[in-house]
Amino acid sequence: MTQPPQPPEKPGFGPPPEPEPSRPEQASPPEQPQQTPADPQAPADPQAPADPQAQPGFGPPAGPAQPSAQQPPSAPGGPDLGKAPQPGYGYPQAAQPPQQSPQTAPQSPQTPPTVPVPGGPQPPPGYGYPQQPPAGYGYPGQPQPGQPGAYGQPQQPYGQQPYGQQPYGQQPYGQQPYGQQPYGYPHPTVPMQSQSGAPGQPGGGRKVNASLAIIVAAVVAIALIVGAGVWYSSAGGDEKKNTANSGDSGDTKGGEGGNSGGDTAGGDEKAPADPSSEVLFQVPAPKVPKDASTIVTSGSWTTDKVYAKSGVAEVVGYDAVKGDELWTLDLPGPVCEASDHATEDGRTAVIYKPAMPTKTKPQSCTQVAAFDLATGEKLWSETAKSGTQEISFNNVTISGNTVAAASTSGGAAWDITSGKALWAPKTSDACYDSGYGGGPKLVAVRKCGPYDQRQLHIQTIDPKDGKVLSEYKMSEGIEYAAVVSTDPLVVAADVGDSAGDGSGISDFFSIDNKSGALRTRISAPGEEFAARCDGITKIEHCSGLAVGKDRLYIATEEHESSGEGYSRTNEVVAFDLATGKQTGQRADAGDGYTIVPLRMDGDNVIAYKRPPYDKGGQIVSIDGGSFKETKLMENPAEKSVRDVEARMLPQHAEILYSQGRLYMSDVYASTLSSGDKEYLAIAFGTG
Repeated sequence: MTQPPQPPEKPGFGPPPEPEPSRPEQASPPEQPQQTPADPQAPADPQAPADPQAQPGFGPPAGPAQPSAQQPPSAPGGPDLGKAPQPGYGYPQAAQPPQQSPQTAPQSPQTPPTVPVPGGPQPPPGYGYPQQPPAGYGYPGQPQPGQPGAYGQPQQPYGQQPYGQQPYGQQPYGQQPYGQQPYGYPHPTVPMQSQSGAPGQPGGGRKVNASLAIIVAAVVAIALIVGAGVWYSSAGGDEKKNTANSGDSGDTKGGEGGNSGGDTAGGDEKAPADPSSEVLFQVPAPKVPKDASTIVTSGSWTTDKVYAKSGVAEVVGYDAVKGDELWTLDLPGPVCEASDHATEDGRTAVIYKPAMPTKTKPQSCTQVAAFDLATGEKLWSETAKSGTQEISFNNVTISGNTVAAASTSGGAAWDITSGKALWAPKTSDACYDSGYGGGPKLVAVRKCGPYDQRQLHIQTIDPKDGKVLSEYKMSEGIEYAAVVSTDPLVVAADVGDSAGDGSGISDFFSIDNKSGALRTRISAPGEEFAARCDGITKIEHCSGLAVGKDRLYIATEEHESSGEGYSRTNEVVAFDLATGKQTGQRADAGDGYTIVPLRMDGDNVIAYKRPPYDKGGQIVSIDGGSFKETKLMENPAEKSVRDVEARMLPQHAEILYSQGRLYMSDVYASTLSSGDKEYLAIAFGTG
């Protein structure tokens, strides 16, 4: 998964890192993946999560990683696909190729040239470039002359081997990159030729004369064309039947759904006649008080009429199209955290500090307030106590009409209309609720036991009274977990600190809400997938994935594209949450683009495509059945617009798309400046 970014070229670019407790997966990973995984039962960090908002002086974020000129990139199209996968948790059995083919792997160039930017200095590579291109599994190879392409190679979906059949952690992640077949390629009707000299051995095979190779390649190519046509015909089905809405009502930040109807089956977002967008408005970056270097501006929401965004000690509602200020909710201190959800009638909640922080008094995040997105009216503001001390909250969410907030020192729940206290989690020396995931259901991540015997309880609870409806107990030694989705229930965790890239994810757990039973466990090695979750304090803040239609949609890591030059690309693939297997579906970002799932739209996936340096970003809808991409928006390619969009990194920024409008905003304001005019938010819209 995407490595934490390195310091930017310009000061003030992007959000600063949040101070977090010492944790192995937050450290910068080595250039090469670890060969031996951490023991899943190893003791976790004994330090409890500190309040990230109560510590002054944390600085600007790290920026894009720079590729090393001393490390040659892998061959175009990804790593060597001839390597056989090794057994281990979640790894499928290696398919045995029936025949051999000549070795035609291209030679990798030693150093990629820098692409010049017209009228300016040469830019660094895009965000997330690894130091060494990862040998992640399934990256498509580049077809060679006289050899059929990678499409249609025998597919054994990742994770097909049931959990428990092979002892977890027996084979280290990354020891043998799983790259024998590309992500999501369908089963062929005729097996492809092996690229290795002998089954299970990369390279070194005997030579085959050119005439024979051409004949074999032609026969296989014809068979693959027929097989691919049959597969797509059966996989697509009747698109109009996929009309059920997913459990999530829409935008990840509490926005309403899109317009009804449209060109994307199963979703509400309508593809415009012309997807070219224009800038609707921009919100200038706010001034930061002299006593603080950075201020949190977390929180953004959209309705059919309002775009609301947190500023410095305020939340402002803007006209969703024109950008005119409609209302301002003044707060005595800055916002600490904001709910990712809103009620059906447009009410949401934030955590904020009771006063502006200073060097001597950083303040704590003790205040919880609910407000109306249509008018900006504050409905109520409350605090809660643990003993005699006010609780400093780390996270807040909404489910039904309940606002729930939690931290290491306690939690509380209120009615969103009246502010009446509904319930508080039972606390003891042994257990506490570290956070909640909201939306269709309310899910608690409850920590029990001492740090060296920590056990997480994933509880589905009744939002009205806090009663536990079901519970799944994770294995001891897992210190942190994030709630990816509450219905269907999906939790992400870094088991045994094995991700090694700061993403917080090594595995996903699909859990039955009613019984609390584990449905399946999906291994997601960090070098192969680009999703990220906080899991320490924010609990339900994840990026690079979406859940719906009983599927997990996740972005792969970047790799070299098969096009000209040295551009990068990636894909979105799908896992079945009932079986843990890949569905065989794959959506390609395209040469020079990287794709990031944002949310569900009915059965479809709304995704953002981060563009090459000379183009604007795109919003696409991925059909949940056929995986066909429909372009909903393409942003202007003018440099002044690109510069603003490029600062809104999907891993950190808040990105909302609804009803033909795209909103991108920063989650921090800083005193540091690049010299250029900086913006808190930018909005795009189609005609």
